[in-house]
Amino acid sequence: MADSPLRALVADDEGPALAELVYLLEQDPRIGEIRRATNGPDALKILQASDLDVVFCDIKMPGLDGIDLAKVLSKFASRPQIVFVTAYDEHAVAAFELEATDYVMKPVRPERLSQAIQRVVTQGAPPALPSPDETDDEVIAVELAGVTRFVQRSTVRYVEAQGDYARLHTGQNSHLVRIPLSTLEERWRDAGFTRIHRSTLVALQHVDEMRVDGGRCAVRVGDDWLPVSRRHTRELRDLLVRSTSLR
Repeated sequence: MADSPLRALVADDEGPALAELVYLLEQDPRIGEIRRATNGPDALKILQASDLDVVFCDIKMPGLDGIDLAKVLSKFASRPQIVFVTAYDEHAVAAFELEATDYVMKPVRPERLSQAIQRVVTQGAPPALPSPDETDDEVIAVELAGVTRFVQRSTVRYVEAQGDYARLHTGQNSHLVRIPLSTLEERWRDAGFTRIHRSTLVALQHVDEMRVDGGRCAVRVGDDWLPVSRRHTRELRDLLVRSTSLR
């Protein structure tokens, strides 16, 4: 995808916003063919009939809104990437749960749109084996008292399972997200996170101390002591030794 221009669809029910976004995309050499849709159902028809790379989609549209359109696209065998372009920030959490590539706020700034296009290009490139220095710092959208905030993965020290949710612990705060611990374990393994207990995931770089007392193991992360299950103790010790030798 990085070697050929992106084939894009722009979906927005507001004519001026649609025209402006198309104009900005036409100025970018990474964008090739651009299709247009003024509502969700028309966008879906185009996507079912065409092989496109990315959808730049408004959220509030008649017939089928952007979130619902993304849910339909998630069932495609090969779905295009989705960049939401909207004036409303309250849908950010739902957007990222649907694995949107980016979430751009209106009015759209050319430099911000360029960043979104680069994310599309990068995600569409063949995957490379990441290293700690090369792995992108993922951003998680969380809601707190009706306000959407963005937490960088690198600030997360450990994660606790809470049913189908997970609580992210940073240095100062904790945030509840609607993502199972098993999903984060798989997604963040290459970034240095490992399971130490059936309900706990820890970032190796934030482990300050490991202690074994009476056959029971625990690690200190900041001011918190976290229990390590027996089945994970040996693996954790090996990982800590390896990670320390690489620092």
